Amino acid sequence: MTFPKFSRRAQFIAFLALLALAAAALAVCTWPSSRHATEAARLGVPSSTQAMEAVLDQPGPISIETVTGADWQVDRAGLINLKHPKARAAGLVAGPEPIRIFFHALHHPTRGLFLVDTGVEDALSNDPEHAALRGLVANAAHLDLLKVHNTTGAWLKARSEAPSGVFLTHLHLDHVMGMPDVPSAVPIYAGPGETTERGGLNVLIQPIVDRALGAHGPLQSWRFERDPSGVFAGVLDVFGDGSLWALHVPGHTPGSTAFVVRTPSGPVLLTGDACHTAWGWQNGVEPGTFSDDPVQSAASLSALRALWARHPQLDVRLGHQSLTERKD
Repeated sequence: MTFPKFSRRAQFIAFLALLALAAAALAVCTWPSSRHATEAARLGVPSSTQAMEAVLDQPGPISIETVTGADWQVDRAGLINLKHPKARAAGLVAGPEPIRIFFHALHHPTRGLFLVDTGVEDALSNDPEHAALRGLVANAAHLDLLKVHNTTGAWLKARSEAPSGVFLTHLHLDHVMGMPDVPSAVPIYAGPGETTERGGLNVLIQPIVDRALGAHGPLQSWRFERDPSGVFAGVLDVFGDGSLWALHVPGHTPGSTAFVVRTPSGPVLLTGDACHTAWGWQNGVEPGTFSDDPVQSAASLSALRALWARHPQLDVRLGHQSLTERKD
């Protein structure tokens, strides 16, 4: 995978141009994160944490495969709240942090194949000028540091079964980058408020998200209701059979969603970016500047870690690292 090389001066000038454009947008108005059509999801039955935990430790029918699409580096200050006392005590400072871009393939015996998040698209390897993420934003994001291992398109082509749906943990670029490789007839699901979140930087991000979602039908918005157990912002029994649970964990974004998957070998927790890193999970420190609402983000992470404490057999799979990758 190759990208055009830019001098540090050219990168700095491009970065200043992006900041100026974003500042101008903030001065005039704020933009939604996407203009893609949205409608209420017909999938998912509102439930409770209590109902989920009643069956959580029982073997389930879904098989899961976590696929590493790419290795990357991003700013640690976005991934971890460096102002948190634990982060300060550990001496964590801003700087490059290695991450991975994942997608998770879930196979339900009667419902079929579903993807949680989308990895990276073929075009990032073979046609970067026409990838959804391209141009000044790609340069500012140091996409030249992205090392692709498996594209979503190649992974899908190697299988005879097309996906029955895509469950997005949220709409950030690194979770929708593989969407162009997913057939346009496949429905997409995400949490409430994901397309309507407003901000000046969306003047830059919105076109990329909209290109990634492309010709797909309206985004299916999860119909979360208040969790009667009072633990999460909402809980859905996705298929109505207790095999897959969607948890509303706002903070990183308004509609951030985690998933609990019951497999034959035990339950799996997919945190999405409610927690990016191994250090953040192990120390209970919420994400940093990449999140919209630090207070909500901390509360959502606390609820997920408390679920893990009650069910220590949960196989926790974080947004961008493995729990074995970093323990310092």
